[in-house]
Amino acid sequence: MIEKRFKLDKSQIVKILVGEGGCLVTDRIMVDGCRVGYMYREMPRNTMDSGWRFFAGDETEGYMANPRNHGVYDLNTLVNYDSDVIPFLRAEVGSEFERNLNGILVRIK
Repeated sequence: MIEKRFKLDKSQIVKILVGEGGCLVTDRIMVDGCRVGYMYREMPRNTMDSGWRFFAGDETEGYMANPRNHGVYDLNTLVNYDSDVIPFLRAEVGSEFERNLNGILVRIK
């Protein structure tokens, strides 16, 4: 099995959020270093799940069908990669956000 080479080293991850749960994040963010381009919140699947799902926005169905292209990470880890998402993390289940042409995350639903 090939080990992922994350964009940030473990030593670069600082505590920003504590106890917020896990989230699904694609390797376009975690490995390639892209910013979050699209995010949505669904009903959490268990008590450890925040319900948040994060994507660069250019992932194809084929890319997402390969489980090696994404993973579950602590929400704190994700905000170390892209802190722009922090103001939206209290949004209700069913919320969706995307980065507009000016590079700003905005609510779309």
